[in-house]
Amino acid sequence: MSEIRVGIIGLQHLHPPSYLPLFRETPGVRVVAASDGDEALRTRFCGEAGIEAHARWEDMVRRDDVDAVLVFLPHVDCRRAGIRAAEAGKHVVVEKPGAVDAEGLRWMIRAAAKNGVVFSLPYVWRYNVVAQEMKRLIDAGAVGEVVALEGRCAAGPPQRYAAANSAWMLEKAKSGGGPMHNLGVHWIDLFRWFLKDEVKSALGEVSHRGHGIDIEDNAFAILTFEGGAVGTLDISYGVPASYPAGRDLYIGIRGTKGVLVWSPNWSEATSASEENELMLCSEAPEYRDPPARRIRLTAPKVAGYGGAAGAAYLNDVFGAIRERRPPGITGTDGLRALEVVEAVYTSAETGRREAVKRADVDAANRREDG
Repeated sequence: MSEIRVGIIGLQHLHPPSYLPLFRETPGVRVVAASDGDEALRTRFCGEAGIEAHARWEDMVRRDDVDAVLVFLPHVDCRRAGIRAAEAGKHVVVEKPGAVDAEGLRWMIRAAAKNGVVFSLPYVWRYNVVAQEMKRLIDAGAVGEVVALEGRCAAGPPQRYAAANSAWMLEKAKSGGGPMHNLGVHWIDLFRWFLKDEVKSALGEVSHRGHGIDIEDNAFAILTFEGGAVGTLDISYGVPASYPAGRDLYIGIRGTKGVLVWSPNWSEATSASEENELMLCSEAPEYRDPPARRIRLTAPKVAGYGGAAGAAYLNDVFGAIRERRPPGITGTDGLRALEVVEAVYTSAETGRREAVKRADVDAANRREDG
């Protein structure tokens, strides 16, 4: 496949405009069309991008000159679009969390497997140079056995979605939930990746007091992994619009021999975190001198969603399409994160710790094939 041609499904979302610059960093890939039911939005976006416009995504996925699609629809509508695109032989990238519920993702994963297409979700934080260094250090034993993980992701107020043509994000029936559903999945995915382990159970709490809307605006969780590590999450739409860069981010890893601490830089202007500092404090013999070190890591400045990490993700997923291999982030990775979110929400309703219900997608695929 010399050139991969891409269609964008859905423009009533924060991210489609910030994905366009990333394609300039993705050789051999070209956006050719986009679809949305809002005529004014569709005309403006496609005119500025110099691509063809479709009122109906169903028409776009039938085009022979579209090889892959990026889906940015309301989460409740992603399931149908993802399945139809896969059935049309298109490779599918669905903006995280991928669906309004885990069942929707399960259906898309099965459709992709049945039709032999790549299916992925852009958990771009895995491709950040600092996250990759943390993973390397954890695997190398720099902190010993990981026993605790802490993640904070506090973004700006939910009204920013209404201002960006995506007011559906504030309706639980259409979005699936608030910040835990939309943002917490990033840290859940990172924690799973760091540990190479799955979450066994979750204890959750949510609050609607900040803005009094349908979705929660603050969410908290205590996650217990199969291997015994415990993770805590503080995820919210709780910082004011005036907060620097609009994000309050933190990741901490504690092990039997040391800790890793990272407060990611974030810039909405470039969506790139070019310079970051990772702190390692270790008592492992090969890292003890000095006992505490600050590791400065720099990534190339790239405009667009996730910056260099976003570009690296797209290069990986389109490389997977060319090479006929699984992408770094699979549909099952997305499913596992969303299954954890559902356990968090159920726990918040019941007041009890809830087991994470993990589907055996491979078994379901085998039953359908049989």
